[in-house]
Amino acid sequence: MTQRRTSVVDFGLGFLPGGSRSASAAPGSAASTSVRLTIVTMDTHLAGPLDRARPRLAAELPGLNVTLHAASEFAADPHATARCRADIERADIVIVGMLFLEEHFLPVLDALQARRSQCDAMLCIASASEVVKLTRAGGLDMSRPASGPMALLKRLRGKGKEDGGKPATGGAAQMKMLRRLPQMLRFIPGTAQDLRAWFLTMQYWMCGSDDNVLNLLRFVVDRYADGPRRAVRGLLKVAPPVEYPDIGVYHPRLPGRMAEDAGLLPGPEHGSRPGTGGTVGLLLLRSYLLAGNTRHYDGVIAALEARGLRVRPVFAAGLDARPAIERHFLQGGQVCVDAVLSLTGFSLVGGPAYNDAQAAEEILARLDVPYVAAHPVEFQTLDQWGGSDRGLMPVESTIMVAIPELDGATAPTVFGGRPGTPGVACKGCDRHCTFDDATTATRGTGVSGAGRQDMSSCPERAQTLAARVDKLIALRRGERAQRKVALVVFNFPPNAGNIGTAAYLSVFESVFHTLSAMKAQGYAVDLPDSVDALRDAVLHGNAAQHGADANVHALIPVADHVRRERWLPEIEAQWGP
Repeated sequence: MTQRRTSVVDFGLGFLPGGSRSASAAPGSAASTSVRLTIVTMDTHLAGPLDRARPRLAAELPGLNVTLHAASEFAADPHATARCRADIERADIVIVGMLFLEEHFLPVLDALQARRSQCDAMLCIASASEVVKLTRAGGLDMSRPASGPMALLKRLRGKGKEDGGKPATGGAAQMKMLRRLPQMLRFIPGTAQDLRAWFLTMQYWMCGSDDNVLNLLRFVVDRYADGPRRAVRGLLKVAPPVEYPDIGVYHPRLPGRMAEDAGLLPGPEHGSRPGTGGTVGLLLLRSYLLAGNTRHYDGVIAALEARGLRVRPVFAAGLDARPAIERHFLQGGQVCVDAVLSLTGFSLVGGPAYNDAQAAEEILARLDVPYVAAHPVEFQTLDQWGGSDRGLMPVESTIMVAIPELDGATAPTVFGGRPGTPGVACKGCDRHCTFDDATTATRGTGVSGAGRQDMSSCPERAQTLAARVDKLIALRRGERAQRKVALVVFNFPPNAGNIGTAAYLSVFESVFHTLSAMKAQGYAVDLPDSVDALRDAVLHGNAAQHGADANVHALIPVADHVRRERWLPEIEAQWGP
């Protein structure tokens, strides 16, 4: 993995060149002082790095107790919410990150407000404004009107420009500023040092690798432990944030797993079945890659490669995928992928907090290839999803399906998620996968891992997704005149004369214009003479002959239908024979 260490001078934040401290950790009564630190965040992607940091923290500061609560777990679980609130109420230091949605922060907002003035520090980053304003650390109080360093920073921030002079994209500009601000603030005394500490906290968080999560905890404790806990200051060796590429590629077989050069990506392994031979551009979340929480991505990559497809998995800093698309899917002005598959679960530009559909449309138009948005189940476990009659939760349907569709995404499907309780069988399909403590499906990839809260792929869904993408590539490469296209028109409620009657929409006129355009572009279309003729052909035609509500295109004998239906056992298990 390519990484760069920052060179930070010690100005009261615990850093010396090379990341060492003048004082080293030493066991004793001070190190055993009780310090309670609680982290509240959106999901569990940092749970793995935190678990791996615990043994080192226990050796350095035996009295430190760290808990992590994810809204993906507590938002729909009253007992988990109660545990989160209880830990907030007794925490000495609270870190809150990535709480954008009201469904996530409202259940704990009053607990945070009540604890704010009682704890040593509360650091709230990358969240809704109601949450960020609760930040109180040393002399920094973000509930007050902007003044001093904060007001100066707002004036300095500007709109941001990239090296070529054009406006920087959101994610690129934000990450540039995040690295620059601590350097700007280091010479300003007073409250500016607490503001600098807030930005460094965010920098650790946004580059949440094992090293950075470990040093994030060291950093906030070393700087803000107060009262009877003040004795622990100076006992920890705090290294500066490790920087990683803002834009790059990922592959589980790539040395270091992450790189900046797409030319280093391996091809499909020997023995993969021959397929279209196309290249699929994958969009991944950098935060999961840095946290080593990647088995859900690895399962999809393996499923695609098993079909003989080449993969180009890419990531970008922040929640704007355009920089990665421009660098790795467009080379020399030429599109180098046959399809784009987003595995982020979010919109192309914006993530869960906002959506810029126009910007997404512009970059997708330049690619002009199929764009599929798949998603992990973020706010429930795989076994909960598989056993639910509802399927996706409302917040998942909104963030992961409806909003990406505004960008132009198609064919939404689940491909993985948190496995849930070890040993519990998922009922999402007839495979009934179970997961062990390593969050590995007992049927499927066979890849081991660590941490029950880490993601895992759903083998059946990943393989189905790969087959769908493979067929999309094959369809795009085929002759237009040979393609078979089905159009689905509004008919709800059915059997009530509602075919093509969507309110305020000229359904048949739209269908007619669509068919006309397709015929002009080379599709084989038997086009009626007019909109009225099309309407009559669909609504009437041979309907009277068959006693149907509309024209009957074909009659299929029941025996043929039963023989051809590959999913008949699953259908009969749900609905009966």
